Amino acid sequence: MNPIVKGFYDDTTGTVTYVVYEKPGSVCAIIDPVLDYDPKAGRTSTASADKVIAFVKEINLSVEWILETHAHADHLSAAPYVRSRLGGKIAIGSNITRVQGVFKKIFNLEPEFRLDGSQFDYLIEEGVPFTIGNLHAEAIHVPGHTPACMAYKVGDAVFVGDTLFMPDLGTARCDFPGGDAHTLYRSVQKLLSLPSETRLFMCHDYPPEVREVNFESTVGEQRVHNIHIHEGVSEEAFVEMRTQRDATLDMPNLILPSVQVNIRAGQTPPPEGNGVSYLKIPLNQL
Repeated sequence: MNPIVKGFYDDTTGTVTYVVYEKPGSVCAIIDPVLDYDPKAGRTSTASADKVIAFVKEINLSVEWILETHAHADHLSAAPYVRSRLGGKIAIGSNITRVQGVFKKIFNLEPEFRLDGSQFDYLIEEGVPFTIGNLHAEAIHVPGHTPACMAYKVGDAVFVGDTLFMPDLGTARCDFPGGDAHTLYRSVQKLLSLPSETRLFMCHDYPPEVREVNFESTVGEQRVHNIHIHEGVSEEAFVEMRTQRDATLDMPNLILPSVQVNIRAGQTPPPEGNGVSYLKIPLNQL
């Protein structure tokens, strides 16, 4: 059984949130919900998530899962807010524990911050099937961008996270802590080994001026047209390209606030004595 997929594009971060379901009135999963964040004011808001919530209510869906493809570096997760309005379990790949270990040190987080993924409702293992109502799903571990990246296959649809972009944009960067271009190459080969008609849904789109926003491709299109990793590109050539390109890229605008929140399953740090939560800016660390 193949799912219906509804995407919600956030212009500010270039992120796509997906609602995946069988039919109106059925069970659904929400993938990568966005919490709006104003870095100038340090203020969050929920306009993006509220659009998703309104759609779910409009067609009478019941949320079973709120799935994160990875601990995002470009937006804060709205997973706890969505769960508070719609229910569901917040889940992420089990290797989030590795990411937590790296960033607990970078941010010098409170001693009570646990490195076991217990901030999430459920940790997903590669290859272990799960269901979204009557839809059959499984996770595909696709590290390289981060150690914990998961793609989610639901019927003929795969939600690839940051592993792949649209063919004219290529692939994810590999220079974040725990990233590795060799590993990303092998992860992409997992995805490109799927049937050519498999639908691929990107976590982001940063469209050039010559086209409109688009976040759906196919395995066949990626094999032929992906500018970084089409058929015939060797692992060595890819790693050389990716390494050189990553050295020219700035850090994402929201990486410091995002990661601190997202390794906590979208929760903000514990309030301090005055009742206010604070985010840290580690100097000269990234």
